[in-house]
Amino acid sequence: MPKNQPDYVKAVEGGIQPTQVVETKIYKRRWLILAIFVLYSASNAMQWIQYSIIANLVIQYYDVSSFAVDMTSMIYMMTYIPLIFLASYLLDKFGLRFAAVAGATGTALGAWIKVFSVAPDRFWVTFLGHTFAAISQTFILSLPARLAAVWFGPDQVSSACSIGVFGNQLGVAMGFLFPPMLVQSSPDNEVIGHGLSVMFYIIAAFTSIVLVLILLFFKAEPPLPPSPAQAAQRDVESSEDFLQSIKRLVTNVGYLLLILSYAINVGIFYAISTFLNQIVLEHFPGHEVDAGRIGLTIVCAGMLGSVVCGVVLDKTHKFKETTLGVYLFSLLGMIVFTFTLDNGKIYVVYITAGLLGFFMTGYLPVGFELAAELTYPEPEGTSAGLLNAATQVFGIAFTMLYGYIFSSWGDFISNIVLCISLVLGTLLTTIIPNDLRRQNAKL
Repeated sequence: MPKNQPDYVKAVEGGIQPTQVVETKIYKRRWLILAIFVLYSASNAMQWIQYSIIANLVIQYYDVSSFAVDMTSMIYMMTYIPLIFLASYLLDKFGLRFAAVAGATGTALGAWIKVFSVAPDRFWVTFLGHTFAAISQTFILSLPARLAAVWFGPDQVSSACSIGVFGNQLGVAMGFLFPPMLVQSSPDNEVIGHGLSVMFYIIAAFTSIVLVLILLFFKAEPPLPPSPAQAAQRDVESSEDFLQSIKRLVTNVGYLLLILSYAINVGIFYAISTFLNQIVLEHFPGHEVDAGRIGLTIVCAGMLGSVVCGVVLDKTHKFKETTLGVYLFSLLGMIVFTFTLDNGKIYVVYITAGLLGFFMTGYLPVGFELAAELTYPEPEGTSAGLLNAATQVFGIAFTMLYGYIFSSWGDFISNIVLCISLVLGTLLTTIIPNDLRRQNAKL
């Protein structure tokens, strides 16, 4: 640590409890801030999968390849990787409100651009609007852990983080559910175009409302910190260099192990989500609406899993054990999903997909919180940002790999490869050190 670090931060890192008394307060306004963030995150995430879940209809209407539709999902991952460092710097420099305003503005702008893309020769316009939404994601994904730490006390921080992640999952659920309902399958392109137009206008209106709410009510931080650890972190952030923080993160072995295991798990979720429409139609032709509902089942089960895991973490503070348990059940869920797809009964797919979603999507806030523990007192936005950057890299890799294997040998072999990858992720999770620095600071 640099010599100008506060004594009580040095003490925490040395395993000694801080002795300096600081004034703390927990504000009721925190719930309003969290609620607005949930809507903000959902408004962006609902656009991620909106094309892939109706891939066959987008291909028909815009006369583009399946790869072009897959790119609408992957652009979310590809833009995140180079921009997350800038977004993390701006978050640390200017705070939560700046990040929220920037992200909400870009999300709304992208949504309105799509409104003008309803014509068979305007795929480039819809992709442009989608890219604006994808860029805006960099100001969203890493915020839940940061917002929870800045506004919530020690007994609610993990639950608040899980609710923040819930917003992203809520948006993904909406992205799975509404496009197949709004854009009807038809040989007539005018029918498809009308459905796309309705969908784009609804999303543009929703994102605009969220932007107004953020401008009116969203605050960067409370006047007083909610915990002594957050007070110490405020002092650290005021004196620390961003690049020094990055350097400490990338030399933290436990955190690097978590990055790899987390990226494998979430990257696999991205690949499954991107190809869900094609997987379901492979086994159940003509069931586009069911593909959306199965995606909804995955995410809704994951939302429940996120909240349950957040409560468990707040009650037990068993971060390493919870992470490993959820990861192991994600592997088991993927195995069950793989071996039941071809049974001919679509209700079984609903059940196995829900099981997979409960643990795989429920793992998201658990990973964020373990990262915050392993890297304290580094800013949660930076640690979560690097975590998500690795996730996007793995998401692109798994999506492209899955697409290649799927087209060559089918979904069974593709899913087996994902199962093997989750075995590796489970092994990596077992060797992450149980170094709970934030807990040692007596949050």
